[in-house]
Amino acid sequence: MHDETPQNLTAPYDALLLASFGGPDGPEDVMPFLRNVTAGKGIPDERLAEVAEHYHHFGGASPINGQNLALQRELVAELTRRGIDLPVLWGNRNWTPYTKDALAAAHADGARRVLALVTSAFASYSGCRQYREDFWSSLEDLGADLGLPAGEHPLVIDKVRPYFNHPGFVAANVDAVVGALAQVPEDARVVFVTHSVPQTMEEASGLAGPSYAQQHLDVAATVAAAAGERIGRTVEWDLTYCSRSGPPHQPWLEPDVNDHLAVLAAAGVHAVVLSPIGFVSDHMEVVFDLDTEALETARELGVKAVRADTVGTRAVFVSGLVDLIIERAATARAAMAGEPAPEQARVGALPARPDVCAPDCCRRQHGVDSGRLAACGADPRR
Repeated sequence: MHDETPQNLTAPYDALLLASFGGPDGPEDVMPFLRNVTAGKGIPDERLAEVAEHYHHFGGASPINGQNLALQRELVAELTRRGIDLPVLWGNRNWTPYTKDALAAAHADGARRVLALVTSAFASYSGCRQYREDFWSSLEDLGADLGLPAGEHPLVIDKVRPYFNHPGFVAANVDAVVGALAQVPEDARVVFVTHSVPQTMEEASGLAGPSYAQQHLDVAATVAAAAGERIGRTVEWDLTYCSRSGPPHQPWLEPDVNDHLAVLAAAGVHAVVLSPIGFVSDHMEVVFDLDTEALETARELGVKAVRADTVGTRAVFVSGLVDLIIERAATARAAMAGEPAPEQARVGALPARPDVCAPDCCRRQHGVDSGRLAACGADPRR
């Protein structure tokens, strides 16, 4: 039987990797960063320059890096509070510090099995599989640097499941929505917002479980119901999308938040709360697409709008992440012992996502192979 002392609650993991998207630290980083993000997609620099203006509007630096550092500190503090000494490293897909650099540091410190926590709560290609592909390629590159035979990895990486319906994430969003509702009239409507994705990605995300849109709808309904119970009235709500990109002829998830605000205003809605439920922190899509564009749209329409907080480093969210880490470690120990996995904590109507991704999970497009192997799945080839 496993020794369930605090320090052993995260065994067999030697370190935690906080895995994120990355962002530029200054004006000179913006275009190289955007080229990293769009590598292989054939997007010309002229189009990237348009996106770059979003960053230059804020001095050329993304707020995501400071927010990841803050989350890293809070994770360490919560682990320490529980008596757990687990190194927490930070690595990005698209900018420094890169995933490979974080894994190299973990390996140099003696880690051989690492748990990855992605700063995306929802399952989709961009929020799940693309990170898994980055883990695999980083392990390949690190193995080559260490002189290992081709195909041999210096570390094993497991991943915390998508946590959109974990109690900590949902509770933090409830708190944020209730706080914002206190600043608007009682008839205000909640407009939940997330990052839009191509319709083909949405369809592919639903092959191994509820789709990206279905996940958001479930969380939105759960948050609105809980917020309504807290304030003593029914909370009317909608799910909208932001940050659409790609060619105009390609269908993406809709409605756009700005278009929907116009529809609500025409229907007589005078106040809204914008809740960025699809985002963990106030990075560029929040501070530009919502705080700049959507709030300006609301002002032009004569609609009072208040933006709810992201979950950020709220204590209930951070505590929930540590619960997830402990849960995933218990699942790994159970698998090693040939025992049943522990129950996964969840709220809402949907099941928890699996700890190990199923074959063909979260592809960019159903039936289309990206040509990249992916870690943390039942079959890295699929």
